[in-house]
Amino acid sequence: MKRFNHRIILLLIITFAFSFSTEAQQFKPNTEIGILLGTSYYLGDLNTTHFNNSSFASGLIVRKNIDRRFSYKAELLYLNIAADDRNSNSLDTNRGLHFKSPVYEISGQIEFNFLPYDPGNPLYTWTPFIYTGISLFHFNPQAENRSGEWVDLQPLGTEGQGTALVGSEEYSLTQVAIPLGGGIKIAINPSFNIILEYGIRKTFTDYLDDVSTVFVGNHDVSGNPISYPPEMSSDAIEMSDPRAGLNTQFTHSKGDQRGDPNDNDWYSFVGITLSFKLNNQTKGCDY
Repeated sequence: MKRFNHRIILLLIITFAFSFSTEAQQFKPNTEIGILLGTSYYLGDLNTTHFNNSSFASGLIVRKNIDRRFSYKAELLYLNIAADDRNSNSLDTNRGLHFKSPVYEISGQIEFNFLPYDPGNPLYTWTPFIYTGISLFHFNPQAENRSGEWVDLQPLGTEGQGTALVGSEEYSLTQVAIPLGGGIKIAINPSFNIILEYGIRKTFTDYLDDVSTVFVGNHDVSGNPISYPPEMSSDAIEMSDPRAGLNTQFTHSKGDQRGDPNDNDWYSFVGITLSFKLNNQTKGCDY
């Protein structure tokens, strides 16, 4: 009787192990390549409303699906962000500040599928998902001067960066961010997926818009600049306070709040990805 029980237990163990092995082999790890198209925007001192001042975004994605739940992803993104102080519910509409900037991003991410996902298997054709990771991005804020020319703002030091009176260094145009996001994956067929995605980036800079601290100079009643750091050029003074001298109601004093240095900027996008599975030569069972 004991020998019979041992045989039953051994048979159950073998059956379980075989079933687990078969189930593991049913998923074939694979690689996808995709193209993302969408729209992007930023949140900061010149814009506090989601999807305001949205602009074009695009990207290239390579995804490695290691099982039905987890994927690794490498992503290249090209985004555009912009805002105009005069058209938003910002800190002070009299500032007259505005900017635009491209954003070039490269990132590595890990994705988690809430449901098992396996294109080609009719049981697992869609899933919500989330992701996080780390990214490196480059930006370059510009604004239009009174002559109608778009000028780079960072080299100007519009808040007195690099001057003896202010002392702070110029901010870097290349920064690190934390990608956060999620969406829905839909398998159209075994080789083609449509992915709807919303992503937001936590940055560690307050200068996506070149706005963070205070005004660093005054203008007299005739509109002539006074009290500015002597190292600041006329272009830097103009772009620091572009409405100064145009109207007395737009006059700012040295030390007036220009931005909020305690709240870093974010950038975000929403898009749709068309993703195609590559022909992987990976061991496993096809359906």
